[in-house]
Amino acid sequence: MNIFRKIIMIVIGAAITAYGLEAVLIPNSVIDGGVTGVSIMGSAITDFKLGLFLFILNLPFVYIGYKQIGKTFALMSIIGIASLSAGTLWMHEINPILSEKDPLLVVASGGILLGLGIGIVLRNGGALDGSEVLAVLISRKIPFSVGDIILFINVFIFAVAAYVYNLESALYSALTYYIAKIVIDIVQDGLEKSKSVRVISKHSETIGQTIQDRLGRGVTYSTGRGGFSNEEMQMLNCVINRMEETKLLSIIKEIDPRAFIVISDVSEVRGGSFKKRDIH
Repeated sequence: MNIFRKIIMIVIGAAITAYGLEAVLIPNSVIDGGVTGVSIMGSAITDFKLGLFLFILNLPFVYIGYKQIGKTFALMSIIGIASLSAGTLWMHEINPILSEKDPLLVVASGGILLGLGIGIVLRNGGALDGSEVLAVLISRKIPFSVGDIILFINVFIFAVAAYVYNLESALYSALTYYIAKIVIDIVQDGLEKSKSVRVISKHSETIGQTIQDRLGRGVTYSTGRGGFSNEEMQMLNCVINRMEETKLLSIIKEIDPRAFIVISDVSEVRGGSFKKRDIH
């Protein structure tokens, strides 16, 4: 039953992406990055439909994903790409909801729609664009990260977009891509993405008790010794979500403005008592 729920969500995500492309971005000469951007430009300079380009150009990357990641990923990606291709074909004649008179509104709404749709697909185990799979493979051969390679690929794509359309459209496309990436992160991780906090202070126990009372989060203490001062002090560790970060910092500043604070993103939290208790 879970697999069917994921398939339905992938189809919904692909439909949202297709709507963002056909009703917002493409009519205003704004493109996305990766294979989708190449497909949009290919459709613009030929007589072939966008959906056909999307399906054909992504197939090699689905095969690579099957070899490198697994058949479930490949299956979900085929469903997503096929749904996106069919969606763009079906919505090709849809009336644009925004015009070039509001370019920033086009960029913002288009980026949000793309990010929402792609994020839903990624969260359910599929993919709509093969450029990230390619970046993973290239990163194994050269000393650059996946993010660096994706950035380089998209810089090249947006440079070509400046030639196919114009420089203004290319810059708006880059901004759309940036907004979409932010929304994708939010959809994938949720607004409650976890953060690990470490606080070193002479008032760690007071800070910890206040965090428990005012945020409802549990804390853990450990003993450390300063390298310069050679003094022993309590170190506080706590896991919060991103919405609680500002409140946590205000609590620490209120008690000890000179406290040393380290905050880092956490990819996953399991077990223990991370669930927030009620605050009365």
